[in-house]
Amino acid sequence: MAQDMRSWINQLEEAGLLARIKKPVDPRTQMGALLWQARDRALLFENLSGFPNWRCLGQAPGDVSLAPVAFGTHRDEMVPEFVRRTERLGTTRLTNSGPVKERIITGDKVDVTKMPIHQAGIRDGGPYIGSGLMITKNPETGRRNLSFHRLQMKDSKKFGILLYPRHAWANYQMYEAQDKPMPVAIMIGHHPMYYFAAATTTQYGVDELEIASALLKEEVELVKCETVDLEVPAHAEIILEGEIPPKTREQEGPFSEFQDYYLTGAGMNPIVNIKAVTMRGDAIFKNVQNGTEVEGCVYHKVPMSAQILRRIRTVGGFADVKNVLVLPGIFGVVVQMTPRYYGEARNVLLSVLSSEYQHPKVAIAVDEDVDIFNYAEVLWAISTRVNPEQDIIVIPGAKIHAMDPSCPEFGAPGAPGWHRIGGKVIIDATKPPECDPKRRFEFERLRPVGWETIQLEDFLPEGSPPLRYKPKIPGGKSEKV
Repeated sequence: MAQDMRSWINQLEEAGLLARIKKPVDPRTQMGALLWQARDRALLFENLSGFPNWRCLGQAPGDVSLAPVAFGTHRDEMVPEFVRRTERLGTTRLTNSGPVKERIITGDKVDVTKMPIHQAGIRDGGPYIGSGLMITKNPETGRRNLSFHRLQMKDSKKFGILLYPRHAWANYQMYEAQDKPMPVAIMIGHHPMYYFAAATTTQYGVDELEIASALLKEEVELVKCETVDLEVPAHAEIILEGEIPPKTREQEGPFSEFQDYYLTGAGMNPIVNIKAVTMRGDAIFKNVQNGTEVEGCVYHKVPMSAQILRRIRTVGGFADVKNVLVLPGIFGVVVQMTPRYYGEARNVLLSVLSSEYQHPKVAIAVDEDVDIFNYAEVLWAISTRVNPEQDIIVIPGAKIHAMDPSCPEFGAPGAPGWHRIGGKVIIDATKPPECDPKRRFEFERLRPVGWETIQLEDFLPEGSPPLRYKPKIPGGKSEKV
């Protein structure tokens, strides 16, 4: 049986990570605040004011600690498991029909304003679809691309769209050069593996639907669109079919972006004209709350961590890298490793900063005795294991992510050449390497007497509330309970 958003809802509910909201909720004025607060559970809204017969899912997952449920792993194994599953691409198969074809709406009957599209931030330019995964094709090779794009609702059949200068933008430039509209299909609502796949940056031409298949460990079934020459997942909740016309720009933004700011990316951006909508008979809408450390960030942090982990393990022939985690704001990366030689951590961190992703500008290395999922532990390592004059190196004049507001901007969104320039920094917060065991031993973390056998829960009065935070290894890894 194909995995979809409904199987994911069941999985979350069985794990005790889903709350069903039965009270009326207005997507425009209330939903954003509720999603922002729900960092520890997904919300399934079952009563949407002004939108009868609609349901909506959000914050699924809303925190990195919820994401391992999708992989069936412990938190520390999630990123390595992502790497293992995507060593080889999966497969797709075209089928005649599927649940997403249960309702087909075309022509004058198309009206996206009737969908429960929520407004995320108080300064947003209006309701935005943050969950839209857009499928495009290279017009010469026919290779598909699946990617995230924010969509500002403008009227019943039109959205504004930000095309960040990556693969979908490259496809659009080819269509623009031919003065032709680019066919698009926008998927709303599916299993989170599709969202992780869409946020995976790899070589141009790789089909992210094949990455989704590898992550799901099952074949992806596709169906043909009604009005454009594209294939879409048969078990999606909703598909918007349309075109992005060439050389057309309109004011778009502001929008609540992943860094927790509004203005980046706003400007004269392309538009999407919607030609058709296909959906399940009882489609569940998917809203993604954007900002740092909410659902939109989680979908990017996990695949980015995995892609960086995959590559930096090969630095110098082999580096003993245990794990990688992208930090809040997505511009920082922490690497958990065991350095063998002096200078090895620096080599690894330089590789992080020149990865396939444009985001990393701060790269930090720590040892295996530091829990990278606990940001206080990372700060502790920086405070106690870093000699600033030796272990912090600033690299000036690097190309920075175009949506990093801290750095000077050149060009503008929606136009060729849009980019930013700024500094990057590496911070080596590791202990002395294994080749210097005497010096390394001096940085062994303390452990209390009895740490191996004594458990606080055994001494608390019966009926005491559960511990909110419990060290797994005193002075080392930790976990929420």
